[in-house]
Amino acid sequence: MPGPWKDARGIIVTTTPTIEGRPIQDYLGIVTGEVIVGANLFRDLFANIRDIVGGRSGSYERILAEAREQAIQELQAECGARGGNAVVGIDLDYEVIGDTGSMLMVSASGTAVKV
Repeated sequence: MPGPWKDARGIIVTTTPTIEGRPIQDYLGIVTGEVIVGANLFRDLFANIRDIVGGRSGSYERILAEAREQAIQELQAECGARGGNAVVGIDLDYEVIGDTGSMLMVSASGTAVKV
């Protein structure tokens, strides 16, 4: 994220520790959002073929983008429930989980604040 971004509820999210021109009035604690998505057998098959012949896996990129967006939306919802209007210092993490690595977890965490 290059700079602050707002969702439909007006909750600003940013990876920076502050928001320029918007002093933090109150710190409301750490908020998180996690999404776990399962891999699809056919998508995996075509991704493996693409790996052999070269190219990007658009289907995986779309799934990853959707999971990231959902994790950020959960983070914003938790912030709003605490009475905040921004989340600063957001960190995004991606982890492959499951015995066969067939699932992907995307987690977002940050500090809910009132600006």
